[in-house]
Amino acid sequence: MSKGELTRQRIIEIAAPLFNQRGYVGCALSDIMEATGLNKGGIYRHFESKEELAAEAFDYAWKTVSAKRRKGMDDIANEIDRLKHHVSNFTEHSNFPGGCPVLNTAVDADDGNPVLRERVRAALQNWRDMLTRTVDEGRRSGTVRPDIDAARVANRIIGALEGANILARIEKNRSPLHETLIQLDHYLETEVRASRRTRASAKN
Repeated sequence: MSKGELTRQRIIEIAAPLFNQRGYVGCALSDIMEATGLNKGGIYRHFESKEELAAEAFDYAWKTVSAKRRKGMDDIANEIDRLKHHVSNFTEHSNFPGGCPVLNTAVDADDGNPVLRERVRAALQNWRDMLTRTVDEGRRSGTVRPDIDAARVANRIIGALEGANILARIEKNRSPLHETLIQLDHYLETEVRASRRTRASAKN
């Protein structure tokens, strides 16, 4: 990376938690200047606007959180166990200053910032696609019930996790996340995992 590219990346990494904690409107350029030690011109030398920086900061935050949530999934052969591992990663290891970037930015940009709203939509779709793909792979391998709607499973997981995330933040208590981990574990085991008889039939 060139010096300019390194500086640009540093600005993004510093700005990401600020935007995630304070929101687009609440995070002033002066906050970013203070945190980076750069003046206004130094920041705008690398970004055309505050909106561009916020979009790049969201992408960085989402990439960071997404990597934590997916960590170790590819090492697990069984798709149900892979989904359970993802849920566990979300509840235990996906912290980012301010909380989930998708949730925060979705609320923050719902009406006033179409650029950020589109970034959130794309991130959410990427998350949903990953879960749907995992369920579909499980249907083909015989670990997931053949009659399961993959998109419905993905939506249930995302909705339950983000709902628990909201409750945990409001109550300043991680109990909703732990309870949701248990509930989703039960759901995946009892309603999504294929029975032994179904798995045996799939092999024959």
